[in-house]
Amino acid sequence: MENKKTIRDEETKTTLKNRLARIKGQINGIETMIDEDRYCEDIIIQLLASSKALRSIASLMLEKHLHSCISKAIKEGDTSIIDEIRTLIDRYSNR
Repeated sequence: MENKKTIRDEETKTTLKNRLARIKGQINGIETMIDEDRYCEDIIIQLLASSKALRSIASLMLEKHLHSCISKAIKEGDTSIIDEIRTLIDRYSNR
């Protein structure tokens, strides 16, 4: 597999990193809840919220990928990108 790169603008990087920081905080909070023997339902709710936050980041990344990398490859005539995006969407939808 070749080592591809995507150059992102600073606003996108900041948005992604801020969301990840919030998720890190949620995960740390969940760890504390486990240490404190908190009620299972409370922990599950926080786990689901963290999972939803990760899916949100994945959706944003997929949108950016479609508008940048995929559209650029198609404009350049690289139709093999269609297989990549099909596989990616299959993985995304089977989460």
